Amino acid sequence: MSKETVDVIVDGGKASAGPAMGQAFGPLGVDMQAILAEINKKTEGMQGMKVPVKVTVDTDTKAFELEVGTPPVSGLIKKELNLDKGSGYPHLDKKGNLSIEQVIKIAKVKMDSLLVNNLKSAVKTVIGSCVPLGILVEGKFPKEAGIEVDEGKYDKEINSESTETSDEKKKILDDQLKTVRAKLDEEREKVMKAAEEKKEEEAKEGEKAEEKPEETVDTKAPAKKK
Repeated sequence: MSKETVDVIVDGGKASAGPAMGQAFGPLGVDMQAILAEINKKTEGMQGMKVPVKVTVDTDTKAFELEVGTPPVSGLIKKELNLDKGSGYPHLDKKGNLSIEQVIKIAKVKMDSLLVNNLKSAVKTVIGSCVPLGILVEGKFPKEAGIEVDEGKYDKEINSESTETSDEKKKILDDQLKTVRAKLDEEREKVMKAAEEKKEEEAKEGEKAEEKPEETVDTKAPAKKK
């Protein structure tokens, strides 16, 4: 049995039969349309991204296997929320709010490369990756959302592998994000005010230290008693 491996870069969910594909698969005599259909099926959740795909072809039977490379979970989260980067202060500055459906969508994309054995565990992994990025899930901090997953709150969505977020729910998510941001703005102002007051206090103490006269030491030897 002989095998050939072909590495290609495709647009997620939109691989098409162009000259490059023809040059890569034509000599192998395989059903290129079947390969493209399978690639698009496996990369449908990565639209807008360049995705590396390794195709292994059995040159005798013409059977093929796909190995799809994926961006890190953090990259998929940012892509889902149209973010260039995460938060520099994730505990005080929230950059986005994912629906559970969006989390499931990302979990399905990364399922094969995560050390998990079911979708629910993959969902929890994605939620955990939201922490350093400053991302909420269903309007909640990731830790709280993870607890809700454990409690079964989202079992219906996970079991049905729901990945679509309605426009109505998107509006709710936006409102949730605004509410949390408003609360955190107040907290951030308190933290910044406390830091500024501490800085001013340290500056005053420094000024006092500079104004304090230096102690002089009398180095003159005491007179000898007669």
